[in-house]
Amino acid sequence: MTFEIAATPHEAVDRLELLYEQARTALRYDLQRFFTTAQPPTLEERALYRYPMLRVTYEPSKLPAATRRGYAKFSMPGIYSTTVTQPAEFRAYLLDQLQPLVEEYGATIETGISSQEIPYPYALDGGDELGRGTVTAAELARYFPTPLLALVGDEIADGTFEIVEGEPRPLSLFDAVRVDYSLRRLVHYTGTDWRAVQPWVLLTNYHRYVDQFVRLALAEIEAGTAQALVAPGGIRIDRDGIDVSAAERVMSAPWHRFQMPAYHLIRTEGEGVTLVNIGVGPSNAKNITDHLAVLRPNCWLMVGHCGGLRQTQIIGDYVLAHAYLRQDGILDELVPPDVPVPALAEVQVALQEAAAEVTGEKGDRLKQRLRTGTVVTQDDRNWELRWSKERKRINLSRAIAVDMESGTIAAQGYRLRVPYGTLLCVSDKPLHGEIKLPGAANAFYERAVGEHLKIGLAALEKLKEAGSSIHSRKLRSFDEPPFR
Repeated sequence: MTFEIAATPHEAVDRLELLYEQARTALRYDLQRFFTTAQPPTLEERALYRYPMLRVTYEPSKLPAATRRGYAKFSMPGIYSTTVTQPAEFRAYLLDQLQPLVEEYGATIETGISSQEIPYPYALDGGDELGRGTVTAAELARYFPTPLLALVGDEIADGTFEIVEGEPRPLSLFDAVRVDYSLRRLVHYTGTDWRAVQPWVLLTNYHRYVDQFVRLALAEIEAGTAQALVAPGGIRIDRDGIDVSAAERVMSAPWHRFQMPAYHLIRTEGEGVTLVNIGVGPSNAKNITDHLAVLRPNCWLMVGHCGGLRQTQIIGDYVLAHAYLRQDGILDELVPPDVPVPALAEVQVALQEAAAEVTGEKGDRLKQRLRTGTVVTQDDRNWELRWSKERKRINLSRAIAVDMESGTIAAQGYRLRVPYGTLLCVSDKPLHGEIKLPGAANAFYERAVGEHLKIGLAALEKLKEAGSSIHSRKLRSFDEPPFR
């Protein structure tokens, strides 16, 4: 395996792009030939279908500059490596990670070709590799690399990766094949191209938030502060596409064909916002965040509905989660319930300040509407039916609200090193007889959803201003890979 030393991070990424494009072009050419003539690739041709590799060497010839940054740091001297996919799309991220390693640590960067094959579906942008007539999946698998789930895993992120003496240490949390796997899953679940996903993410559990997001997005496009809105079903609306029916076109789009439809507001200055309607339940919450994480978003926030557990709460009040009682069960092996998931100060402050600005309430008036405390995340929507059993744990935890996603999303952010936070809106009080009835629910939704969504968007704007400080060192282990 031959590696070339790169003089600069830019040069390294340039070569990664070249090596990746050469490998993908060779694979696509041979696939097209096979579709047309049934001629399989030779062993020499198949040897070209390999991901590029990035290798970084740190020899402590100088002391690194002191930094409070939570990423782009070496835990110890040595060689670190990872395979890379779609380097052109990840260019800004790669440069952001590499530049401090060179400037502060004097690291050496090398690029080369790995032994990890590119599975054939990942070379086809449309993913319709079987829509060409006579070729079957079995035939393709006989001659071309296929996605092997045995080779896809989160061992690095979960801290179970075995370090082999004399072998490079991991440079990043996810290798190329893990990233490609999730990029295709994002398209499948959200109904949109993964390239449209923005670095600031809102997750919600109710489609009415989508309606409000679309209206706000179209207003931004018309005002010139955003470029476009991308929605499921191949819909893209920019300034030229806004008319009286624009919102109706997006809201009536075939989002129901996708399990977790996503909507992407592409801002003029960059760093826009993605809203994903993840639906109900911790399984969906884990699923989508598993895949969003490979894009290394700056933050994800949960903005959805919850049941209020305190008598003093009023429907329409807000809950700022400061802790989570995780009874979802879905992450118990990966992040055991006795491992604390800490609140991130920067995110908490941003959410509280945004709530004050949007509602116009401060001091005691804000405290009456915005309560900070523990949120219970359940895996059973009908947990109330076993209240005699749940009562003790809720009392011990001093919980103030219950939902089905927030604890999972926070634990996933902790596990996958993505800053996280939760601001919920009380939509019912199941323990006090204030349940969701159609008439009351509709009145509540009309009043509360728009304000709640604006608070989430305002909080993201504040987090942008905070810069790299939101990537808290609380999320990183002592032997962390250098890349965020």
